[in-house]
Amino acid sequence: MKHDNHDGSRTLTLSWTLMVPARGVDAIPRDPGGILSPSVIHEVLAESQAGKLVFPEVVRRLVEVGVESYFCDLATGVGAFYMCDGKTHLEKMTLPMAPIAEGFSSSELIAAIRGAQTDAIRYPEFVKRSTAAGVIAYWAFLTGRKVIYFGRKGEFHVEEFPRARS
Repeated sequence: MKHDNHDGSRTLTLSWTLMVPARGVDAIPRDPGGILSPSVIHEVLAESQAGKLVFPEVVRRLVEVGVESYFCDLATGVGAFYMCDGKTHLEKMTLPMAPIAEGFSSSELIAAIRGAQTDAIRYPEFVKRSTAAGVIAYWAFLTGRKVIYFGRKGEFHVEEFPRARS
């Protein structure tokens, strides 16, 4: 997928391959009562921050308990999780938050994304590199199959999930 950057250049983005049922994300069983959701969200966040999970596993586990999207504020260290039933859940990150670089570097961000995609780096290093690239927050739309990364001055980069293969 090609994206226009704020400097007039274009970026070609690649994405993770996610293992989801052929019928898509909506076919994954969910926790309809939301009983398990907060504990699973907490567990997934803790394991991710400890560098134990890759992004596709994070997506799979969150979708299973009904998470539609989540927003991570890297300035405050708070994650907001939005459920398919309209409920929300907040979690405080335990990673030490680094200062957010003033300038937004899409090339540095893309390098961090590629490092995570190839499992060369895990989430703690990804957060360090992302904040050094000027990312103040990101919103992962699990059912919408994309992540949008935001800079301090409104800059953004969209990273789409891969299309399902036939």
